[in-house]
Amino acid sequence: MIEYDFSKIPIVDLVDDILVYGVKNRASDIHFDPVENGLKIRMRIDGELRNHALVPSLYHKNLATRIKLISGMNITENRLPQDGAIKGKIKDVDVDMRVSCLPTNEGEKIVIRILDYSMSLKGIDSLGFSKVNFEKLKKMISVPNGIVLVTGATGTGKSTTTYSILQALNKENTNIISVEDPIEMNIEGVNQVQVNSEIGMTFASALRAILRQDPNIILIGEIRDSETAQIAIRASITGHLVLSTIHTNNSLTTIERLIDMGVERYLLSTSLTGIISQRLARKICKKCCIKKETTEYEKKVFKKTLGKDISEIYTANPAGCQECNGGYKGRIAIQEVLLINDEVREAINSDIDREELKRLVYKTDVITMLQDGLEKVLEGLTTFDEIYKIIDIDDEMDDEDGIYLAKAIAYHQFENEPTAKASSTPPPPQENKDTKQNEEKNNNTQLEEAKIENEEIIPSEEKEEII
Repeated sequence: MIEYDFSKIPIVDLVDDILVYGVKNRASDIHFDPVENGLKIRMRIDGELRNHALVPSLYHKNLATRIKLISGMNITENRLPQDGAIKGKIKDVDVDMRVSCLPTNEGEKIVIRILDYSMSLKGIDSLGFSKVNFEKLKKMISVPNGIVLVTGATGTGKSTTTYSILQALNKENTNIISVEDPIEMNIEGVNQVQVNSEIGMTFASALRAILRQDPNIILIGEIRDSETAQIAIRASITGHLVLSTIHTNNSLTTIERLIDMGVERYLLSTSLTGIISQRLARKICKKCCIKKETTEYEKKVFKKTLGKDISEIYTANPAGCQECNGGYKGRIAIQEVLLINDEVREAINSDIDREELKRLVYKTDVITMLQDGLEKVLEGLTTFDEIYKIIDIDDEMDDEDGIYLAKAIAYHQFENEPTAKASSTPPPPQENKDTKQNEEKNNNTQLEEAKIENEEIIPSEEKEEII
């Protein structure tokens, strides 16, 4: 923890120092937690909360008042929650922050979200999509109409992915309008609308007006209720490409959530183009990472999920180095991309049970988040521990029907290639020669079986239409 001389440093300079420190150290959030003996300051770096400093009780109220003042809040109100923003330059550092204040029994708790647009500005090719997933993403956003959803929990990079897609679609011949709450990033060439529910400017009311503005592409910050969901779906089937986010865990639960929101099945099956589900894992530090032998459990997971015999993988160095925090530096997205095909559309429209829908969703070329995560472990981008932390591996592996998983593995092994450059990541661990020869034979068998099964599934009439 950092110790400040509170008796000599003015509160104004103290707040500035804390904010600049957070920005320079890649913190995503700064927490000011009221405790019995003062105010504890914590910073979330690479997804982990770390203690930063402890402010004595004597300076607690002054520090909270200063933050509320520069973020545009009412400094005389300490009984109700408030929201604010800090944007500008602090000590020659550009900052863009969202501030939330919540009254607690020990005092006001303040959380500052530091907005970082660097990943969004780099484009969709820098988001860590595998080769197969990237191709599916490009197909999704190339269609003239439909709805593409980015899903995940809070803080999993949904806004970064959405803004990156918007940057790729932002061209002179397109009219793009977004409705957001709040507007997190100003994009030149995009007409951005701020939601203000206090005066009746909700997502639903804004969408109705946007449809009369001749848009090509519509971005909805978040689908929060059934009314917004239904308007978004109807907008997508009337000739508009709609992008939005929703809080669900994977492709299957996204479809179920929309149906629960009251979206008609025939409308959903017609409009849904694709679903991108993602979570964030900490990236391994390339300077100090170490190699270790896989445990029996890890070998079992790799074999059952990817069909590979892995004896060694890279892991984080707990001691770390000068360039990282405990062996990790930055975060990478673990993704699952579903491009809706005709078979899934018919299944959504026909009201089949959940298990049957699950088999249809995952039996083709869908790379699950577990598969994507394990591939990134082999590429030296993250660690097995990180994947275990963000994904329920045991639940994935205990699925009673493993057919959909086997087919995805067969497709994955032959179509997906590591996208990481050799100069920027450690080389993947080498497999045993004996197991590699056996694996090639098994791969050929699996591919042939997958091809035969696909031929049986698709009638000859449909083949001619596809050709």
